[in-house]
Amino acid sequence: MGRPDLQALLASRKLFPILKQLVVGADHELCGDRDPVGAGLVDAVMASQVAGAIGGAALADAMFAVPALAVSRTRRGGGPVLLGEVVATAGLLLLIVTLARTGRAGQAAWPVDAWIGAAYWFTSSTAFANPAVTIGRTPTSTYAGIAPASAPAFITAEILGGALGTALAVIINPVQPH
Repeated sequence: MGRPDLQALLASRKLFPILKQLVVGADHELCGDRDPVGAGLVDAVMASQVAGAIGGAALADAMFAVPALAVSRTRRGGGPVLLGEVVATAGLLLLIVTLARTGRAGQAAWPVDAWIGAAYWFTSSTAFANPAVTIGRTPTSTYAGIAPASAPAFITAEILGGALGTALAVIINPVQPH
């Protein structure tokens, strides 16, 4: 990994505190004072997602006989692609938060899978829709990868989309008094 790529990837990690605040805030909005998650759990989940994404990329590389953990050179960016990532992530969070706020979080598996599968085709970004996925795709030289220099803009678009989707879900599905 060249020095500029390393700096870009490290810069994307600086966005994680913002993401963590959004996750903790969204959880508080969803749960109120009923068993909200702590920041430590958010850190553990984010670390697990990043590790899983990198491990998955390495496994996929091995299955297709390409060098594992090779730095991606696939540049992704520009207004239309980043807008596609905002749309993919906003739709994903709108779906998840709506299901949670309407008492159907247990049914999220198939709608989330359907959203990501569809968003791959209808967005210009191919719907990474998760900073862990973005980071996990930096160490693969396949067409599915993303150059480390492109990751910070993608993660920023995902944070923006996540905040937008969560806000829309909260507006559309207000908490009903008990």
